[in-house]
Amino acid sequence: MKKKLVISSGAGISAESGVSTFRDAGGLWENYPVMEVCSADGFARNPALVHQFYNERRKGLINCQPNAAHKGLVELEKWYDVYVITQNVDDLHERAGSDKVLHLHGELMKVRSMADETRVYTLDEAHLETSSDTRDKYGDPVRPHIVFFQEAVPNIERAIEWAEEADIFVVIGTSLAVYPAASLLHYVRPGVPVYYIDPRPASVPPNVTVIPKTATAGVAELIDMLKPAD
Repeated sequence: MKKKLVISSGAGISAESGVSTFRDAGGLWENYPVMEVCSADGFARNPALVHQFYNERRKGLINCQPNAAHKGLVELEKWYDVYVITQNVDDLHERAGSDKVLHLHGELMKVRSMADETRVYTLDEAHLETSSDTRDKYGDPVRPHIVFFQEAVPNIERAIEWAEEADIFVVIGTSLAVYPAASLLHYVRPGVPVYYIDPRPASVPPNVTVIPKTATAGVAELIDMLKPAD
């Protein structure tokens, strides 16, 4: 049986694919404060503006491609049972070939019904535009399938379970400052190997192996460290 390798990825793994976040602009996007376009209150006040914000981000994502770090995690599936917990809302892990991906903060390419949250719809390149008057086939309005600020993180309990079950735990491209995702490290069992890839790593416990490199370079090094000897 393969060992369970659990990855916790952040914005740093997608940065080399050209994916930008609102933080890149100092907390602003097209002159709008983040809380106006990324919070539950902001959506309640002006849903059309929020839909516009996510439409623009979807258009940008369509032109981005998975990089060597995303693909490297798929390569590790040769030897390990790989699970990915990501803070990212892009779909680059899936497009690289990972099939066990848990999104903590939602998924950019999806919208869901405001009348029934189990009705989730995946958008494609031909259907990126959604607005405040967009409705699903049942006639109900939709919202971005995103965890807004001021909302709970629904997948955190499952993420904790994955972290607790990990035989190897890897953190990639995150400052370890965004909670609750940053807390996952604390659920890893004592004695389980932990690796941390980031060019500007945060302070971590001494038992963590730090690889102070970008995601693509760091994952390449990780593969060399974790692949079985011939």
